[in-house]
Amino acid sequence: MPAQLQGEMQPTIYRFKLGGFEVATIMDSKVIRPGLTPSFGGDAHAEEVKALAAANHIGADRYEHPFTPTVVNTGKELVLIDTGCGSLSAEHEQLKGRMPPGNLVARMAQAGYKPEDVDVVVLTHGHPDHIGGLTKGGQPVFPKARYVFGATDFDFWKKGENIREARKFNRELYMKIVVPLADRATFIKPGDTVVPGITAVDAFGHSPGLLAFMIESEGKQILNWADTCNHYVVAIQRPDLQLDVDDEKEKAVATRKRILDMVATDRIPVAGFHMPFPGLGFVERAGGSYRWVPHSYQLNL
Repeated sequence: MPAQLQGEMQPTIYRFKLGGFEVATIMDSKVIRPGLTPSFGGDAHAEEVKALAAANHIGADRYEHPFTPTVVNTGKELVLIDTGCGSLSAEHEQLKGRMPPGNLVARMAQAGYKPEDVDVVVLTHGHPDHIGGLTKGGQPVFPKARYVFGATDFDFWKKGENIREARKFNRELYMKIVVPLADRATFIKPGDTVVPGITAVDAFGHSPGLLAFMIESEGKQILNWADTCNHYVVAIQRPDLQLDVDDEKEKAVATRKRILDMVATDRIPVAGFHMPFPGLGFVERAGGSYRWVPHSYQLNL
């Protein structure tokens, strides 16, 4: 008999040394989105996006969208940046079929980390796929951790002013999941330090208070840019195109251009929440724009 088909298998954990730190990217989950258009650029740019996809050997009608938190072991503290989708799809009818179940805790266990090992949980911003793994059944998933939230992002969601219709349920989730943890949280702004070696960077736009984080140790650095760019082709080669899920679209465009220029100029490697797993790569200039160069072995040496 021929061997049975076994189904898809792909890596979900990647760990490397960064100076004296260990950094791991862990795929919490992924979904297959139905199309790059009209999400990127709207209907007005649909043909351009389709041509861009074809030029980069990908389809425009379906694409893989991973959710990849980052774990940093500084040798003194274990820091988790973002928490993935968690049990949101099981606990909220509105999200069934729309969000995948999170696997962060199980995959962290495969990497050798228990929930109680986490000393600090950092949120880049308050969108569901970043806050979903904070709690389960109303209880904190990381019982010994302290929290670090962006002050601007926290104020935006808590005040609830000028929230567009598409984000109204997002705010309900934030009030239920994140706000009750405020008494165990530190609130930071761009330029502030999370722990020695991890510094907040202004990435406002995709959410009103989105933070990226520069991770540095012994002269080595990597930028966790969270959701600054949400696709490795379209958002990087055409950072000017507005994205439907960006909360402040013009600011998000300006932020993409600024951060792409920075990492390309300074040759800083990037960890991206929605970049193809392991979510690690470089940005280089290409013509009048940029392109994503996936990590191969550079971070292993």
